[in-house]
Amino acid sequence: MKAVGLRLWLSAYKVEAVLFLVGFGVLASFSSQRFLRQSAAPHFVYQAQSWLEGRLDVDPQVLPNLEDWACVRVKEGKKVRCEGKLLPGDRWYVSFPSFPAVVMLPFVALHGYQFNDTSFGVITGALALVCFYALLRFLSRRGESTRSQTENIALALLLAFGTLFFYCAIRGEVWFSAEVMGVAFTCLYVRNAVGANRPVWAGLFFSMATLTRTPLLFAGLFFVLEALCPGPDRREQLQALSRNWKPAARKLGLFALGAAPLASLAAAYNVYRFGRLGEFGHAFLYNNRVNVDIDRHGLFNLAYLGRNLEAAFLKLPQVSWNPLRLGYDPHGLTLLLTLPLLVFLLIPKTRPRLHLNLWLTVAVCALPGLFYQNTGYMQFGFRFSLDYTPYLLLLFAVGGWSLRHRGVLAAVALGVLVNFWGAVAFRGYTELVRNW
Repeated sequence: MKAVGLRLWLSAYKVEAVLFLVGFGVLASFSSQRFLRQSAAPHFVYQAQSWLEGRLDVDPQVLPNLEDWACVRVKEGKKVRCEGKLLPGDRWYVSFPSFPAVVMLPFVALHGYQFNDTSFGVITGALALVCFYALLRFLSRRGESTRSQTENIALALLLAFGTLFFYCAIRGEVWFSAEVMGVAFTCLYVRNAVGANRPVWAGLFFSMATLTRTPLLFAGLFFVLEALCPGPDRREQLQALSRNWKPAARKLGLFALGAAPLASLAAAYNVYRFGRLGEFGHAFLYNNRVNVDIDRHGLFNLAYLGRNLEAAFLKLPQVSWNPLRLGYDPHGLTLLLTLPLLVFLLIPKTRPRLHLNLWLTVAVCALPGLFYQNTGYMQFGFRFSLDYTPYLLLLFAVGGWSLRHRGVLAAVALGVLVNFWGAVAFRGYTELVRNW
């Protein structure tokens, strides 16, 4: 009976199963020797194990490194960043949103501090590929997209191997693990937010995404637009709200209800650790190069805009001629090379109902990364763009350009080639620490 059920399931989801296997196989292959070992920055593993040991901070005696950890000291009744000589009362925490540690919790319970976050990231990447395909298929079935199954498969593979997702999914490490998991939760969120038809589920996955990557908080705009003015006659829909606002208010309320449990727990955890609802730890980074800027301008400031725009759009590959060598700037690389399809988003063939809502979501999700104190260093390409890359690919999916168009094919080929280079060439924290 179980065998029959499995065959039926595989028959119904054979495309998803094949995509998962292909994604897992390619990502694991490019992960190479990393796949078999824990990364050098397994922060979420240590956070999960600390919870299992009954403590909310991390034991400083077991820290694998001092890179991007938050250290909190109580001084005159106030929580401040640790400075100078470390004291016995100092408390250490992961300086990132905590939901990836929640996801890893059952596996850390089995493997402890040795849990392999690298192979886990590869599996998460393969699942994210499947989630994006399922989202594309859902939009096609709703009539929001005219893409065929073959085109949806191609676009899902493009996310996996033709964007910065590729190199992020093969590394483990706290920074990249969160980016990849954020893509997966974004797909689940949008799937439930379209049409605002499943507000509780949309709220739940929205909270998961936000508590994985904080800039995804701004993606809540997508649900708000779908609930209040989904289009295409947005002006009339907004005017009608004054006469009949209860259905929209109900959807927003259910969305908030779905998001509230995790959001409340995260807020309480932040208050316990750092004394503030919205503080995830970067204001308490221990002995970090970015602390000077944070103390001078804060985490977000107009002063950072210039260097982030440069990292996102102006950084080019570094070419040396004697000897011939191609390199990259670890501060960033233009999106016109890492995601060349951007050009076609600016000149869409069609502008269907979702077009404006997706663009507005991209715009608000991009703002935190552009005004943030850090470009994402060290990285291959502007990795913060992964927060809104699924929305950009959805814009292409509904934008009307044929995947057989020569220009589109050239852009896809360039994107795959550049990101193949990134997957092979990027040397980050793991390589610096372990000399792999």
